[in-house]
Amino acid sequence: MIHIDDEAPADAGARERLLDRVMPERRTKPSERLREGRSPAAGLALVARDGDAIAGSVRLWHVMAADRAALLLGPLAVEAHLRGKGVGAGLMQVALNRAELAGHAAVILVGDPEYYARFGFVADPASGLHMPGPVERRRFLANELVTGSLARAEGRVMATGAPEFRSDRLVA
Repeated sequence: MIHIDDEAPADAGARERLLDRVMPERRTKPSERLREGRSPAAGLALVARDGDAIAGSVRLWHVMAADRAALLLGPLAVEAHLRGKGVGAGLMQVALNRAELAGHAAVILVGDPEYYARFGFVADPASGLHMPGPVERRRFLANELVTGSLARAEGRVMATGAPEFRSDRLVA
């Protein structure tokens, strides 16, 4: 049985192995430039567990979309054998519900519009925004959790989240 849970520090290795299997190209994406060295937004890093195994993952990150506070969603990853079974949709619904309940106004992402439209993502609110690298415009999407929160927003998307805490960087 699959259940959605908060990502725990102990999940880091399993999450990275999942991402390496299902999204090996992720480190070359402009979205990754915004995530590097940052921690995900508090309460917005989720995993789907299949028993004790990590079967899916999604994280949201603090960014500035021009002059507007927003969240960047991604990556959303699900084990290949579970795709089409609602795991990704479940992760998306929980993540977006939590973001809205926490008072966030907008979520942006780069992804397939055919998949993300059902969660309220469309291209128009992101039309004046630019990622820190080339992205296919039709794939640059936004969900205004607060209607009009990205209206007339023009400029670059920049990372604003807290620096990532990594124990391997500690010096004794």
